[in-house]
Amino acid sequence: MELVELKSRVLRLLREDEEFRYAVAGLIGLDEVLRRLDRHEERMVKLEERMLKVEEELVKLREDMIRGFERHDKEIAELRQEMNKLREDMNKGFEIVNRHISALGARWGILAEEAFREGLRGVLEKEFGFKVERWSAYDEKGRVFGYPSEVELDVTIKDGKIILIEVASHVRASDIYEFKRKAELYVEKTGNKPEKLMVVTPYIEEKAIEASKKLGIEVYTKV
Repeated sequence: MELVELKSRVLRLLREDEEFRYAVAGLIGLDEVLRRLDRHEERMVKLEERMLKVEEELVKLREDMIRGFERHDKEIAELRQEMNKLREDMNKGFEIVNRHISALGARWGILAEEAFREGLRGVLEKEFGFKVERWSAYDEKGRVFGYPSEVELDVTIKDGKIILIEVASHVRASDIYEFKRKAELYVEKTGNKPEKLMVVTPYIEEKAIEASKKLGIEVYTKV
């Protein structure tokens, strides 16, 4: 059978035979579906390949990030150790400096206080006519300071009357009680009772003023 005749018969069957026509249509549709499925499968394969590449890149990125965090943690730990060592070195340095400053301050304070006392003694001699002399004795019982020590007092005699004087740049309540104990030691050692006790200072604390009133000690601050 020639191709033309075959084609003619097929066309006639498509027009006249409904069952044949549906059969051919089904075959044509199935073929199209199969072709589409093939195309989709190819796309799925390509998509899966791309997903695998993305997953590999994510794994590599995660590994790089983990290594980066580990390196960062190590650097932080090293930096913390260096800072701790630096802090320790600075603390040691500050301790040394503070010791030197404290030593210098204590030494300067003693020198400055003694210079101040000498200046006030000169004022007392010039303004009041007092001849101030330094009296000292050893307190073997430790009555003044709580332990055996040398104790000093400023003593002046005015019109035959003994006056004990405490000269200081700054007077606290404890200084008043200490001065009182010095005066008691003076009486014990010399047998002479002073006419009055005087504290001469440009600055005295309020509690020291109260203590001086209780103990009958005169305070002079306008010097």
